[in-house]
Amino acid sequence: MQQAKPLTLRRNFSWTFIGNAIYAGCQWGMLVVLAKLGSPEMVGKFTLGLAITAPVIMFTNLQLRTVQATDAKQLYLFRDYLGLRLLSTSLALVVITAITLMSGYAWETSVIILLVGLAKAFESISDVFYGLIQQHERMDRMAISLMIKGPLSLLFLGMGVYISGNLMWGVLGLVFAWAAVLLGYDVRSGIYILSSNSSQHGELQPRWHLKTLGQLVWLALPMGFVMMLISLNTDIPRYIIAGYMGERELGIFAAIAYLMVAGNMIVNALGQSASPRLAKYYAAGNGAAFRTLLVKLVGIGTLLGGIAIVLAVVAGRQILTLVYRPEYAQQVNLFVWLMVAGGIGYAASFLGYGMTAARYFRIQMPLFTAVTGTSAIACLWLIPMRGLQGAAIALILAAIVQLGFSFGVIVHALRKIKTANLLVESQN
Repeated sequence: MQQAKPLTLRRNFSWTFIGNAIYAGCQWGMLVVLAKLGSPEMVGKFTLGLAITAPVIMFTNLQLRTVQATDAKQLYLFRDYLGLRLLSTSLALVVITAITLMSGYAWETSVIILLVGLAKAFESISDVFYGLIQQHERMDRMAISLMIKGPLSLLFLGMGVYISGNLMWGVLGLVFAWAAVLLGYDVRSGIYILSSNSSQHGELQPRWHLKTLGQLVWLALPMGFVMMLISLNTDIPRYIIAGYMGERELGIFAAIAYLMVAGNMIVNALGQSASPRLAKYYAAGNGAAFRTLLVKLVGIGTLLGGIAIVLAVVAGRQILTLVYRPEYAQQVNLFVWLMVAGGIGYAASFLGYGMTAARYFRIQMPLFTAVTGTSAIACLWLIPMRGLQGAAIALILAAIVQLGFSFGVIVHALRKIKTANLLVESQN
């Protein structure tokens, strides 16, 4: 079989950007479809399902994809990552079921939450194949998967809601779409990558070696905790809005907040493409190259944020009316505040990719504990006082905390490289 040669950083970015753009656009399209065909309440129910399942899935995922992608020394095999992901995803489904049953939601809302959890379970397994693809710098394979999954998700969810008028059938279509892409394409991509790599040939079967899994869990657990906190930072405003203001206001907030994804897809495309290279620079002690690439990334994030804020100020009402409905356009000020939060978050996210590439996993636990704590306290204080705008301001405060702490960690990481290089020079 032909060798799966790594692509250049430019080609990897191009593929990742296109794949993420199409997928993010289709995810956004799902909210638009729900807003157009249904009501803010329907958007709120779907958002609630995502908000409840996401922190559980994020924690049990243990951010294995990033751990894989930055495993420059290949300390673990794909079989180990796959085995751990299958176990952790099963645990996630059990936890989501327990939370749903204990929360006392109406039966339809409970079914929607469980179906969203099942869909995300299939997505979680696809994610570990993406980690393998990213590690080998073949982002074209992941991009194609996203380009299939996005439109298929939008089609099946839209058809389910349009034909039945019920969100439950739409989410069931989402489950089918994500399962089909996993089994029909992602597994085949894994086979292709592994078959072309002589050192890992035939290693598609999961391995459950307890000592190895224990070591991998210990390594990745901080990142799982961090991703749960990142998810909670996004979801805490949704919980509090749902509790204080109801599903309708939650639907409006979630729909407008999703417009931040336009910048996030560029941030993620660049961050995912650059992570393996950043990891190699840091592992080789090349602090200058690491710093130069990271500064460029943060600069791009800052520029994206500025453009988003200007668009919200100049054409916010027109954008919201065109994309959703006139009732959403009444929240122009909310749109502007959310774009400010997004802009700060873009820069902070790139610093996060730098921390992870440098294998600074555990320090991110107290960092994101502070970020999530800031978000929770600010939401509890501001949402009862200022409503939806209070939630946006809380996100801004949390993003500022994240940016400041992340910058400090990156400075420490670069100093560590400099000290190590000076020590080697003195010994020579």
